[in-house]
Order: sequence, then C-alpha cells, then structure tokens
Amino acid sequence: MPLLTVSQPYVAITLGSNSFNMLVANTVGNKPTVIAKYKRKVRLAEGIGDDGILSEHVMQRGLDCLAMFADMLTQHHIDTDNVAVFATATLRLIRNADEFHQRAMPILRYQIEVISGLREAELIYQGMVATTQGEGRRLVIDIGGASTEFIVGDGNQVLFKASLPMGCVLFNQRFFNKIPLQLVDFEQAVGYVNTVLAEHRTQLLDLGWQSVVGASGAVQSVVSVLQHRHCPEVITLEILYAFRNEILSQVDGQLTSIKGLNAEQAPTFAAGVVILMALFESLSISHLHLAGGALREGVLQLLADRVAAGKISI
Repeated sequence: MPLLTVSQPYVAITLGSNSFNMLVANTVGNKPTVIAKYKRKVRLAEGIGDDGILSEHVMQRGLDCLAMFADMLTQHHIDTDNVAVFATATLRLIRNADEFHQRAMPILRYQIEVISGLREAELIYQGMVATTQGEGRRLVIDIGGASTEFIVGDGNQVLFKASLPMGCVLFNQRFFNKIPLQLVDFEQAVGYVNTVLAEHRTQLLDLGWQSVVGASGAVQSVVSVLQHRHCPEVITLEILYAFRNEILSQVDGQLTSIKGLNAEQAPTFAAGVVILMALFESLSISHLHLAGGALREGVLQLLADRVAAGKISI
C-alpha cells in the first residue's frame, strides 16, 4: 500500500467582526487535515464608534488575540510562506484600519489581507462545500458580526453572492442595547433586515434552492442549544419564535435562564435569532441545517489548492 504524501503545515487565519479564528492543517493524500484550531470571541465590531473609529480598548483586544496566534505559529513551526491572514467587515469599515495594520504587523509578522464582501462570500461557499454533505442547489447564509453573506450555489458553481451590512454585533448596538429586551426591539430589527434584503429578495427567490445551510456562529449557537436540550438539530421558524419568547422573558442581558446557552454565546444570541427569524419569514425558509464549515475552511481549502499546485512547500 503506497504511503500518503504529507505536506508541511499551513495556517488559515480569519479576522471576523465577531470572532478571530486560526486553523493549522497539512495536506494528507491531497486532502486538508486540521491538526489544531484556535478561536477567540474578539467582537471587533463592538468597538466601532459613530465616527467610524475603532476604539482603543477593542483594538487592543484584537491585537492581544493576534499575539496569541503568533505564539501558536511559533509552537507549530510554520514556514513563512504557508500563512494566509484574511480580515472581513470591520476592517473594511473602520477609518483607522491603517493603524490596526501597523500595530498588528510587528505582533503577527504577516500582512493582513482585507477581503471584499463578495470575496468573503466565495470563500464561505468553498468552505461549506468542502465540509458539508449534500446535493442540489443550496442557499448558504453566514451571519457575522457586521455583515451577512448570502450565496446560492450548485456543486462548486456559485450562482449568486451578496454581502449585506447587518450582523449580530451591530444589531446589539442598534436594537438590543437596553435590558430587558422588548418585543418592539425585535420588530424594529426585523424591519431593518427586510429593508436591507429588499434589493436581492426577488433574485434569491427566483433562483430557488433545494436546501438551506447556515455557516455562522449565530446558527451554531442555536444548534448547540438544541443539542443541549436533546432536540433535533434543524432550525425552523417555530423554534426561532420560541427562542424569541424565551429571550423576552429574561430579566438580565446574560440570558442566564436559557437552558443550554453558554456565556460566550449569550451576548449575540438575541441578534442571531432575530436575523434568522426575519430571513425565514422573508425568504419562506422552512428549515435550516448547520454547515460543516465556512470562511476559515474556505481559506484552508485555498491553501490546500496552493499545495496541490506546488505553490506551498511540501
């Protein structure tokens, strides 16, 4: 039996508006295999002020995470050419992005590539395809901290992609900044989703799909609560309504009485539920499954393709 070729390790780092992620992998027999993963809820979008400037406190939170990633890169003995660092919505939006880059460089020692929303959507779809079984046309929804990506695809072919300015961290600032939360907060948030989605709704519905998958922390949080309660891991509108009602019954912002919700997921849970609820209603979604991967897995696949093309050392 022939021995499988194993590549040198390579690293995909994604700097999202909610979470920073790092995957360490190598290619074994032409397939990327994750050997370590690191994640921190930085919530970068939380620090965006009305003037478009990222606050010093939140910027430092992000830089501290990059310092941890740098330590992990050293521990894993990663070759200089085998790292990709991609950033998304917050670093696209803030006015002091140059300062973040300048302060990050001596810490991480790699250039951060800020990708467009459409490029992000492509990588999300690639990450989903690489990790999620299924056939036929699929709608992929990724609800981030400051943007939400929509992709319709069939196999490896992308038929539609869009990145819209709505996300869990931004919704916390705009709609869910007073405790306890009220029904009117949810209604206003749903109205905003409908307004932002209006430009693309008809095209999405005309394309249609056989199934819907969610590739985001928002979807993961809902599914993890369902798992904790030993419920089917399929999200429906009825489930989202039930979660909304549970959230409205809470008296504190930590949502401590919601069974199965952990402290890390709690701050953005309400925003994720309301965005999903609005999308289910507007796009007539009957049920949604959690994808096996998203942006970080898409970046990993990009690196794996480079290995296959001989552009990364073996």
